[in-house]
Amino acid sequence: MQLPLLWEISVFCTVAEKRSFVAAARLLGRSPSAVTRAIQALEYEVGSTLLQRSQKLVSLTAAGESYYTYARQMLDLQVEAQEELAGLGAAAQGWIRCAAPENLAIGVLPGVIAEFATQHPDVRIDVRFSDELLDPIREKLDFAIRGAFPQDSELIGFPLWDYRRHLFASPDYIRRRGLPVFPDELVEHELIVHTAPRILKDWYFVSEGRQFRSKVEPCYRFNSGVAVYQAARHGVGIARLASWLAAPAVKEGALVKVCPDYRVTSSRGQDPQMHAVYATSGQPRRVRLFLESLRAWASKADSLL
Repeated sequence: MQLPLLWEISVFCTVAEKRSFVAAARLLGRSPSAVTRAIQALEYEVGSTLLQRSQKLVSLTAAGESYYTYARQMLDLQVEAQEELAGLGAAAQGWIRCAAPENLAIGVLPGVIAEFATQHPDVRIDVRFSDELLDPIREKLDFAIRGAFPQDSELIGFPLWDYRRHLFASPDYIRRRGLPVFPDELVEHELIVHTAPRILKDWYFVSEGRQFRSKVEPCYRFNSGVAVYQAARHGVGIARLASWLAAPAVKEGALVKVCPDYRVTSSRGQDPQMHAVYATSGQPRRVRLFLESLRAWASKADSLL
């Protein structure tokens, strides 16, 4: 089998990240037909269908998801090699400017930054914590961390990590109101929700392969993920939280898992993902190293619960 050309691999990664042949062609400065030919050649060379085409969206097949991981690493290594040859790779340096949800300010990004700083002391980091979906182009950011894949045709995104969500409450709340075991018991409890419009108004659960839906009638609504978390810690009520966010508080005894045999999913029964969203595919070495540090942290964080 002939090895695929880096051009074909680059086209594949761009289509996978943009989820569109037309958008990828626009970004690469080529015609859609040239992009299609490159993908066809790559699929022929690897002997697998990598992309699933539909009228509105392009998605990765199972083989495509596996291949994308290695393809992206290959392209990143190429950029890093070029930086080394240009004398820029001796030490990562310069500013990283990014945005992240407020929840990541609680024990996650500060810890990752502290460890990263010891390894790369010449890198400076500017983080804008906000639950708003800040635009990396308009805000002049290297990337933004989002809980959803970008639908904007101008942006590129790739998953940083998968994680699980559960319901949590404080021991004080449990003593006062009892511990719900099944989702249908939640109607008798004080529920705390985030007011972001993209967040589902109903809660969906999965247990032993079966999905359950619970109508949410909140008693408290906040436009801040940190406020939702802190309210749960202080005994206000029950909140839906990411496992990586709640894990330290559970370890301290400040939070208890509610409906412990059920995890919260999307309406399709899927666990959520965090994505890195950016404007161009060629990221500086300092940015790639920082994202690698985030992924390394995430690989062990969700196992805490």
